[in-house]
Amino acid sequence: MKKSLLDVLFKSEKRKNTLIMLQEETKEMETLLTSLNTTRQALLPQIRILQDNYLVTQHKDTYELTTIGKLIVDEMVPLLDTIDFLDIDIDYWGTHNLNFIPPYLLNRLNENKNGKIITPSLVDIYEVNKDFIENANSSSSLYFIFTFMHPTFIPLIYKFIENNIDVSIILTKELLKIIKAEYYDDLKNHFMHENIKFYLYEKDIKIGSFSLSDYHLILRLLTRNNEYDNKQLFFSDQKALQWGKELFDYYLKDSILITEP
Repeated sequence: MKKSLLDVLFKSEKRKNTLIMLQEETKEMETLLTSLNTTRQALLPQIRILQDNYLVTQHKDTYELTTIGKLIVDEMVPLLDTIDFLDIDIDYWGTHNLNFIPPYLLNRLNENKNGKIITPSLVDIYEVNKDFIENANSSSSLYFIFTFMHPTFIPLIYKFIENNIDVSIILTKELLKIIKAEYYDDLKNHFMHENIKFYLYEKDIKIGSFSLSDYHLILRLLTRNNEYDNKQLFFSDQKALQWGKELFDYYLKDSILITEP
């Protein structure tokens, strides 16, 4: 009796890794043996199982995926990437609100797999990430989504303006009210500055904050109870930066440009 495809795919590391290696191109047996750090005697029985289930085909000593094999592996690899991504800290992901991410970007969450979760010390709890700020000052553009007023918000605006950086900031309705009530004199001139654009997003955004430069993406997620958490998700990979820009654009398309304070 044949194994189920799920057993074929996931009950043997050798089978799973062989399929992943064959995703991009055909491989000779010696290449598979070297990459998998195994012997021909140990690998051949696993490859035969893949062949018996029509996932792999052989031409002399070279192996490649069948059409069915390609179909399955193309779906399997993103799933494994997502599992690896979430498995880094499943407690964090499981206790935070991800509803602010649109479905098409949630399905690509694994593109952020090279990131890390930073827990600021008590001394730095109210500080903006220093690595982000240092590199932000040499960025061509900066993108922010704010749902609360950070203590360093206004000084940072001044600094970015001085460096002629193009800055786009999406604000919630509640935050805009606070800014107008408490920081009007500090910010009134900046609303019309050519390098900075403020946008109003009138719906609720279930996120703490979003910061994107040419070099880094930082997210502060809310907990599942929509409470603020000081932990930061920090990404530098190019795929993560592109993912972040698409997330910003998702909210930008429903935002209104603020033309006067």
